[in-house]
Amino acid sequence: MTRQAEPDARSAEFTVPAERRYLEDYPVGARDEFGGLMVEESEIIEFARRFDPQSFHTDPEAARHGPFGGLVASGWHTASLMMRMYAEHYLSPASSLGGPGVDELRWTAPVRPGDTLRVRVEVLENRRSRSKPTAGCCAPRWRW
Repeated sequence: MTRQAEPDARSAEFTVPAERRYLEDYPVGARDEFGGLMVEESEIIEFARRFDPQSFHTDPEAARHGPFGGLVASGWHTASLMMRMYAEHYLSPASSLGGPGVDELRWTAPVRPGDTLRVRVEVLENRRSRSKPTAGCCAPRWRW
């Protein structure tokens, strides 16, 4: 299993712990950084065999001769790990209603066995819903 590689360093820009946050507790411009998951070779292979069976994700020997010069995680695996950290450290179980989708997703660098992933989040928008005034939308920018 992917494991916590280092203590979770947290931002001081939020005054309410994540587990108790509501829309008003995510001010525009607030930033947070969290995580520290080390990616294991066995998890890269297991995920890819099930969901993205390309040789540079599933076969370390073939991957050595492939476009990345070694085994790399599927971008979908990387996004899944990010979502796990985001749900565990940022989303509020007291108020989260799910999300409307992702506007943009990029694989900016290959993730290799032994790499440690962290997530940085910045609140770009925070607004009440026009159609459901008891709900709202908080638009983040994620980086990992």
